[in-house]
Amino acid sequence: MPHPLDADAVRAWCALALDALGGAREEIDAINVYPVADGDTGTNLYLTVESAARAVDAVFDAHATTGPGSRPGLAEAVRAMAHGALIGARGNSGTILAQLLRGMAEVLAATGGGQEAGDDATLLRRALRRAVESAYEGVARPVEGTVLSVATAAAEAAEVTPGDGPAVARAAHEGALTALAATPCQLEVLGRAGVVDAGGKGLVEVLGALVAALTGGPGAVRPTAAPAHAAHDWLAGGCPAEAGGPDVPAGDGPAFEVIYLLEADDAAVARLRARLDALGESLVVVGGDGLWNVHVHVDDAGAAVEAGIDAGRPYRVRITHFGAAATERTRVHEPVQRAVVAVVPGEGLAALCAEAGATVVTVRPGEPPASGELVQAVRRANAREVVLLPNDADLRHTAAAAAEQARAEGVRVALIPTRSPVQGIAALAVHESGRRFDEDVVAMTSAAGATRHAELVVAERQSWTMAGVCQAGDVLGLIDGDVAVIGAELAATAETVLDRMLAAGGEMVTLVLGADVPEAVADRLQRHVRGGHLAVDTVVYRGGQHAARLIIGVE
Repeated sequence: MPHPLDADAVRAWCALALDALGGAREEIDAINVYPVADGDTGTNLYLTVESAARAVDAVFDAHATTGPGSRPGLAEAVRAMAHGALIGARGNSGTILAQLLRGMAEVLAATGGGQEAGDDATLLRRALRRAVESAYEGVARPVEGTVLSVATAAAEAAEVTPGDGPAVARAAHEGALTALAATPCQLEVLGRAGVVDAGGKGLVEVLGALVAALTGGPGAVRPTAAPAHAAHDWLAGGCPAEAGGPDVPAGDGPAFEVIYLLEADDAAVARLRARLDALGESLVVVGGDGLWNVHVHVDDAGAAVEAGIDAGRPYRVRITHFGAAATERTRVHEPVQRAVVAVVPGEGLAALCAEAGATVVTVRPGEPPASGELVQAVRRANAREVVLLPNDADLRHTAAAAAEQARAEGVRVALIPTRSPVQGIAALAVHESGRRFDEDVVAMTSAAGATRHAELVVAERQSWTMAGVCQAGDVLGLIDGDVAVIGAELAATAETVLDRMLAAGGEMVTLVLGADVPEAVADRLQRHVRGGHLAVDTVVYRGGQHAARLIIGVE
């Protein structure tokens, strides 16, 4: 049954697009030859859409807390989708996709959907056209034969197609398929490699998901007609004589990819575009309303970041050396037998776990990792067997999804449901790669389960807790996830938490200090443990985490 273009359709679209990109990810990665043959376009598109889907889900979840009948409107859903894609955009194609979604959201959010500005078909035509205009605005030097050409063809096909919303979406998908098949004729580097454009193929998957969301299921979308490997068309002279884009060299180019989010005004971003365009290539700057996603390939990564600092406040800076990425891919042919992947919330904990031999995913404040990031970490570990330590109760579903995807790729994955970094530390301490996999997992699980955990955080607002009413600025002591102590000062509250935990026994206390917590706090707590619990040892780590001022483990 056809479905109206509303918030539920947006949510379904994101979920279906994520599923489609998950299935096509490896194929898209394999045909990634432009602008840099770094084999990650499929992965980057997946992570971009995953961030969009999570943002939309969060809006629905927020409404669910206000009442069983509360639902977001179309405007709220598409804004969340666009914002999620913007902050999670990865790579050249992911950044362009984020801007395409933002362009659609500008139209759909402005009208509110429904019949305010016409039917769904009219809205969708206008949204697809604005998406293309927006994407071209964000790319410094547009190249035909890329995702931009595919998006343009989709919008043009939609504009000339009569009918309802599903008919327009289907026409856009068909137009994108046709354009995708022509990309080797437009960009010679694709023709030489015998492939279609990787980013364009990803967009075809996303548009196919839109058709499915508006028609009631994936069965309404026919299989992708354009083959990923199109060498036969190129070699058989399938391109018109007048066709053919620039002969772009493959393999030559800047050494680094630099991506960051930037808080800046429009004037500063205009100056930034000019500065980065002179520094490198593949420049894409997308966003608006004070928040931008900047992507560029350069030889001087430091200069690209400095340009962002001059323009505003850059953060979530990612710098990738293309040579290092290629070297990492070659290791796929020589996997180790077993590895541990650990999620941790601070640089100090990351260094500690890496020293213990784990592949680490460092969590940024307020930005939990997506399942795609955990899957990437499993791939980086390059092992036949992987033990996954999420170290956070809120990541259990994300980690489970990552484990399932990694298993589908042939990796044997054991997920140990660690709820705190101190449980992960305990599990790593008993890890032995030389014993049987099942025995190792049992030992690590047992060590994690035998470790009680606590966190000390600062309350942001007044609220009810299991320990009573807290005020903004109070120190909360959470034992095994529940608020057990409310205090005014960090060290004193921590002493109360330790006494409660050690009342049930314990042999070792682990203290993980958060960012900016002075060593004097650790010294005081160590003295407190020695004074009241003579047989208990204490170990202190500088974790560097931000959310929790202090993490405590008792084994």
